[in-house]
Amino acid sequence: MTELAAFLGVAAVVICTPGQDTALTIRNVLAGGRASGVATAAGVAAGQAVWTVAASFGVVALLGASQTAFAALRLVGAAYLVLLGLQSLRAAISHPAEDAACTLRASRLSPRTGLRQGLFSNLANPKMAVFFTSLLPQFGDALATLLGLGLLFSLLTFCWLAAYSAAVERASQLFRRERLRRTLDTATGLVLVALGLRLAGARD
Repeated sequence: MTELAAFLGVAAVVICTPGQDTALTIRNVLAGGRASGVATAAGVAAGQAVWTVAASFGVVALLGASQTAFAALRLVGAAYLVLLGLQSLRAAISHPAEDAACTLRASRLSPRTGLRQGLFSNLANPKMAVFFTSLLPQFGDALATLLGLGLLFSLLTFCWLAAYSAAVERASQLFRRERLRRTLDTATGLVLVALGLRLAGARD
């Protein structure tokens, strides 16, 4: 019970610290509403569940042993974040001021796309491999324990990001104001580009 409490404390800090998953979720809520944000959260959690299984069965250790594969995965993930960030920046520039509401309706991001983006973004982040292989063994070494804790972490991540989506959606009236909409698109775009560049420049 003590180890579980310690794990939950560490998990809460990690999950609540803003990062690329939070930035992507906010971006997709702005682009497609709460449903797309929740779908993005589900994609992120699904990606974490895959990393959990891979880490528990030792597959991640094989990936880590190949510097080439690890570097390639990092660059793919970085490029994807930069691409998503540039798309947000383009949206900030292209929104016509005279009819922002029509623009939002015409370019809404579907939940399916949000799910796919969340999943791919998480799977293409090699830092998740390092995180799960370094965190989970500190709280147990049995396969069932590793799987249970990893899946619990994934569930907590989903709940947090889904709540984040709801909070952003509640402020949707503000987001419909064209100037603020441009500002938010610009901010999330810059954050995603910065995260992508940082990931690309990270050392193995």
